[in-house]
Amino acid sequence: MAIRSDDQDAVLLLHGAGGYDEDRQLAAKIGVAAGVPVRVPRLPEDDLSYTAWSEAIAGELARLEPGAVVLGHSFGASILLRVLAQTPSDVGGAVLLAMPHWGAEGWDVADYAFEGPVPSVPLVMHHCRDDDIVPIEHLDLNAAQLPSAIVREHSFGGHQLAGLGAAIARDIAAVAQ
Repeated sequence: MAIRSDDQDAVLLLHGAGGYDEDRQLAAKIGVAAGVPVRVPRLPEDDLSYTAWSEAIAGELARLEPGAVVLGHSFGASILLRVLAQTPSDVGGAVLLAMPHWGAEGWDVADYAFEGPVPSVPLVMHHCRDDDIVPIEHLDLNAAQLPSAIVREHSFGGHQLAGLGAAIARDIAAVAQ
């Protein structure tokens, strides 16, 4: 789960659209539970195109140590999924948090829609039933496209997965093995 250079032993979390500050708080809670720092780079907030975000994310993935686990939250998770499917990397796995489904059955935005192939790395998806930003139905839609992913549905926690740091940390450790 390491990142090269002076970020040794950190985990990477890719924040959601407009969610840098909130997701840094989420990252801190996950980091405490996992016992490692969680780094949250600022992704382009002025350009939400797939191209801008995928280039930024690919650059972050290139800095990772082989076998690292990456977290993606919301919009960041959906772009991470496509990058992992389309770009070779040494990522060991990904934990996708409150990920929107951008296909016709979900929010229907072609620029963000995942169409495969399924990434060859282990995937775990977490989503809360009381998420008031990304409806829980998106979890089922994503699970149908990612049949090998582990699916974690939580009753409570909202969009920021409040109180679920330990559950997410367990999946980081499991995917890292």
